[in-house]
Amino acid sequence: MSLWIAANLCSPGWSAQAKPADRQPNIIFILVDDMGYGDVGCFGAKAIRTPNIDRMAAEGLKLTSFYVTSPVCTPSRAALLTGRYAARMGAAQIKLDNVLFPTDKTGLPQTETTVARALKRLGYATACVGKWHLGTQPPHRATDHGFDYYFGIPYSNDMKPTPVLRNNETIEETAKQETLTLRYTREAVSFIERSKERPFFLYLAHNMPHIPLFASDRFRNKSPGGLYGDVVEELDWSVGEVLASLKRLDLDRNTIVFFASDNGPWYQGSPGPLRGRKGSTYEGGVRVPGIVRWSGKIRPGTVSDEPVSTIDFFPTAVALAGASPAEFNSKLALDGHSIFDFLTGRQKASPDDIILFFDGVYLQTARSRRWKLHVARWNYPRYVASAGPQRNVVLARPELYDLTIDAGESYDLAADHPDVVKQITAEILKALRGFPDEIRRANAELLETIANAR
Repeated sequence: MSLWIAANLCSPGWSAQAKPADRQPNIIFILVDDMGYGDVGCFGAKAIRTPNIDRMAAEGLKLTSFYVTSPVCTPSRAALLTGRYAARMGAAQIKLDNVLFPTDKTGLPQTETTVARALKRLGYATACVGKWHLGTQPPHRATDHGFDYYFGIPYSNDMKPTPVLRNNETIEETAKQETLTLRYTREAVSFIERSKERPFFLYLAHNMPHIPLFASDRFRNKSPGGLYGDVVEELDWSVGEVLASLKRLDLDRNTIVFFASDNGPWYQGSPGPLRGRKGSTYEGGVRVPGIVRWSGKIRPGTVSDEPVSTIDFFPTAVALAGASPAEFNSKLALDGHSIFDFLTGRQKASPDDIILFFDGVYLQTARSRRWKLHVARWNYPRYVASAGPQRNVVLARPELYDLTIDAGESYDLAADHPDVVKQITAEILKALRGFPDEIRRANAELLETIANAR
């Protein structure tokens, strides 16, 4: 079912037959850290003001069922940049059970092809500004994975030390974190200015509003939402600066801009009407605010509740650059799909028949069109103190939720729709068989439970 609500149907310059421009379009992905679904005005925020992000949605497409595939930083970012579930990449390498730390020697494997590497081969200038969090040692750094330029803290801002790097050189031993959003914005705009004569890909990955929270003097103590609100409002300002630079440089109509969070909110922030938070495969941990804007190509004021995911970004970017995602898919076994036709309105339904949600090595939930099926969950929530070890528990009876009427996952409909449960579990069984041995072994109990129920 497609829920497309269009405003400004006669908007000048928009064409239902929109195609990539003669020159490859510039591509920008703005990723914030731990921002909740309910922290943006156009997604329901009341205490936090986000006029620039809201305007981005008004001028483009608001995705109300936009997903990451993991509820924590490292595997979420790995999937975004590769178009593949992090569970395919080797648990020891990508540290699926948690996140990478400064002393870890592993990271995103060189066997993976990032969207930056693919676009670089297609003639793009590439830059990563902000949080990388996919490895600090060669060959796992941003510059080892196709980015021509890197500036930022290479991991979460609560980890020590917190150096600021330019490419692979430390230029600040301990980051002045109240200046990070401002400096990242300046670096992003500078890269856009330097690259305006050729196609470019900018991955602007803010450290905020991950805790600890820092805002500059200009924004501190200004938001009704307290310090968290100050931080989000400064991020909103940053989005406005990036969009303004595109207009100033006459790049607006040839630049597609994506905005999302890497997972749901942590201790602060709002999941809105969704259940759960960061570290949970309930909706509040994996459904994030998603917006895509491309002046003249994406119909302004459009809203879609079709489920799409960050794993779709890689094949979409490749298609935008004029290459065939199928060429990459034959070599990489991409999990995502190109959503170019979906974004421009030529295709009303999402190409994603099923989206899997892992926490660590464990597959816990899956979304299939309107339905969300829960097959496993932790014995107690992540980040909650407990006397015992956290363990993954396979549900004896899966739970089924109709997300078109129950975004809070409150009403289990499994008993009313056994055919839907059977269909989705069959898709999960088929999908897991294609994952590495270590993932199949970790989910052996789930696989056995599904097989016995058939």
